[in-house]
Amino acid sequence: MKKLLLIIIMLTISGTVLRAQAPPSPPATGNNGGTNGVVGGSNGAPIGNGTFILLALASAYAGRKVYGVNVAGENE
Repeated sequence: MKKLLLIIIMLTISGTVLRAQAPPSPPATGNNGGTNGVVGGSNGAPIGNGTFILLALASAYAGRKVYGVNVAGENE
């Protein structure tokens, strides 16, 4: 009986404490009467500089591996 009472109390407490909060209302935009426009003003993220950095690092890594195998005799 004590276990059943303890389980009921724990379920009641967890049900009241862990209740989900209501989601916020959507932000106002120019379409629904607000003054905000499109955030960022473009349709995508700029990836140009990141692509060049990635290519430079990849070519340096590949060059090091080729140098290590052909010249230094390392087998990594």
